[in-house]
Amino acid sequence: MSKPDYVHGYSELEAERLFDQANTLAELLHHDTRFPAGHTVLEAGCGVGAQTAIVAGKNTGVKFVSVDVSEPSLETNRKQLAAKGINNVDLRQADIFNLPFPERSFDHVFVCFVLEHLAEPVKALEKLKRVLKPGGSITVIEGDHGSSLFSPFSNKAWATVQCLIDVQKRLGGDSLIGRTLFPLLRRAGFEKVAVSPRFVYADDSRPEWVEGFTRRTYIAMVKGVREQALEMNLISETDWDEGIRDLERTAGPDGVFCYTFFKATAHQAGVLSPEKEETHA
Repeated sequence: MSKPDYVHGYSELEAERLFDQANTLAELLHHDTRFPAGHTVLEAGCGVGAQTAIVAGKNTGVKFVSVDVSEPSLETNRKQLAAKGINNVDLRQADIFNLPFPERSFDHVFVCFVLEHLAEPVKALEKLKRVLKPGGSITVIEGDHGSSLFSPFSNKAWATVQCLIDVQKRLGGDSLIGRTLFPLLRRAGFEKVAVSPRFVYADDSRPEWVEGFTRRTYIAMVKGVREQALEMNLISETDWDEGIRDLERTAGPDGVFCYTFFKATAHQAGVLSPEKEETHA
């Protein structure tokens, strides 16, 4: 994945959004992200490390190799891991489509919020499959912006969400990819594919979700494509501003916001070596 293809950009504000998102969703997405002690995990597309710290911190007996194409993002990742005292992660600069590892190098592969930015997600999965040991597992987590439901509803608010979907599509990505994880993994040749929807619900009785997800994750993400949406003539400036105001009402006292993430697990054909027969939950 080359840097220009990342729809959200590489600003400090975007890094802050990623950490807000990761912390808010940590239990929802990762309560069952567990790997057996002594196993090796490749985290592909680790970025600034918003997910790295959470997953590696939950699996202290596991060796992680986390790769990303962006060296500045890796440097941010390196600093935050050091600040948290997490020392079971080896960070390396590498492209998913040209991984510098021999075949069958890892017991598991972990990919979170990466495939949506790639023009060839099946090819990426095939590249990851190459470095996975027989019997090893892959975990893939993606969102799906088309799953967004909110109240009060506004056509102009939805138009801003559609801008995010359309901008990402024009950049070669797919922000609706969550719903397709099952067929994508099957097409890449994985076995035992299982998908678990993870549902976000935020209203005024759950202020931590309203602040952490509706405001600081979702609305912030939509706001981040304003310049691109206007440059691509996807929406007028007036409609954009009115739509964002309407979208922000969903985080108000009478607002409700719903969203679905999809977590998929699958396996490479074969079995792990006898001393590593366990698989993660």
